[in-house]
Amino acid sequence: MTYQKADEIQKLINDAKHIVVLQADNPDGDSLASALALEHILSDMDKKVSLYCGVDISSYMHYIPGYDRVTKDLPNDFDLSILVDCSSASLLEQLGKTNQMGALRTRPMIILDHHSSENDIPVTNTDLIDSKAVATGEVIYQLAKQLSWNVTSDAANLLSTSILSDSLGLTVESVTARSIHTLADLVEHGANLAELEHKRRASMVKPLEIIAYKGKLLQRIEYFADKKLALVVIPWDEIQKYSPLYNPAVLVLEELRIAEGVKLSVVIKLYPDGKITGKLRSNQGTPVAGQLSQHFGGGGHANAAGFKTFDWKFDELKTELIKEATRLLGDVQ
Repeated sequence: MTYQKADEIQKLINDAKHIVVLQADNPDGDSLASALALEHILSDMDKKVSLYCGVDISSYMHYIPGYDRVTKDLPNDFDLSILVDCSSASLLEQLGKTNQMGALRTRPMIILDHHSSENDIPVTNTDLIDSKAVATGEVIYQLAKQLSWNVTSDAANLLSTSILSDSLGLTVESVTARSIHTLADLVEHGANLAELEHKRRASMVKPLEIIAYKGKLLQRIEYFADKKLALVVIPWDEIQKYSPLYNPAVLVLEELRIAEGVKLSVVIKLYPDGKITGKLRSNQGTPVAGQLSQHFGGGGHANAAGFKTFDWKFDELKTELIKEATRLLGDVQ
């Protein structure tokens, strides 16, 4: 794999002294681990590195070492930003709310992502978006390999965590031979897959309160499109109460998808300011999640996608989502 923009990215990094690595407002294991891996790699180049995310890192990701170095404030003196695992302005809402977007517009930005959604970031940027990669960590490793960046064992562990997180342990349809070769290379760089798996499993231990809540969510599943679509809606009061303990959407998304006959699972969250978000997962052989997400202004992969919108009332969005999902699922043979 050869990235055409690699030399341009290297020059931007060479010219910078202080780099801030940004994540979207909905960080997951890929974005967090990718950001932390970049921190290690760039620090090894004698760069000062700061880490930003507009929201607190959820407790279920606290097994990833370095999560507590991520802050919600941009530093004043950075001269380059790198946005990881995101190329959609709608996922950087907190930057606008806190009036920090302006600082980004005055300095160069690099975007490293693997989602197929169109880059609409309102900042002049150099983007490297590789939609064939299963995770942003895979993109970063391929870039590091091309540019001969030093990948320490700490960075290798974090990049491996990124890949394993977004690929669900190399089990999703978007995993390629390159993904597996990348992970093998990272093991040669010192990644300890057994230790990473132990930490991942330990992170899955949930408070009893969350187990009880998961039961309530599962009781609220609605089925549509001849039971091929499974849908759960999470209101704001539950988001407030349970998000500090575990992401409610992540809590049930895979459970929905493995129900007998279900081809597409959707979790919708409702916010008091009118915002509606959706996380979508479709099964192998039914690659419709990305298309359905795009219908509501979102993006992602064929089997894993999401959206955020202020343009719909919930009842209207739900009706349209069921209608469009039914159409898409009906078109799949």
